[in-house]
Amino acid sequence: MDWLKELLKNAGIAEDQVETIVANAAKEAPKHVVPKAVYNDLSAEKKTLETQLSDRDTQLTDLQKQVKGNEELEKTIKDLRDANDLAATKHQEELQSQKIESAIDIALTGAKARNLTAAKALLDREGVTIDKDGNVIGLTDKVKALVESEETKFMFESTETTITGTIPGGQPGGSGGSVDTSKMTYSQLSEYMANNPDAQI
Repeated sequence: MDWLKELLKNAGIAEDQVETIVANAAKEAPKHVVPKAVYNDLSAEKKTLETQLSDRDTQLTDLQKQVKGNEELEKTIKDLRDANDLAATKHQEELQSQKIESAIDIALTGAKARNLTAAKALLDREGVTIDKDGNVIGLTDKVKALVESEETKFMFESTETTITGTIPGGQPGGSGGSVDTSKMTYSQLSEYMANNPDAQI
């Protein structure tokens, strides 16, 4: 994933963090991203289906002209054309949904989500759309809001985030000790927050 390393480095991410993110992405990618060979097959199949839909619509138009005056056949052809249009619209919506989901996976991985599935479940998708050029828009602000929210930022790794007041196990923090959450796993942090609800972030 050299391309991902390059993107992260250009974004100013520290070298050691880049390696961690890339390693996590490589581990999670098979769950959310199809192999290139499979993608190529699906892409070819998509083009074939689009061509078939276009050809079928053209054939229906020609046929409708030939049966003009026969109301029953004209209605049947119109119903078939409407079904074609509906199938084409549904197909396009599915493609856009897949593209948005893929962009979300990449964005949350780049934001160092501790648990991709949990983070996706809490992400507000309202306003995340695809523009006329095929670009996913509105996602950056949604991810940023999730990372910075007091209620959800514990779900993301951060070397800057510390929790003060008490330490794991419910022991007093003593002389202002702090806990670096970047050293905790997701499950450890969740357990810590459950055992120390008054901890300040």
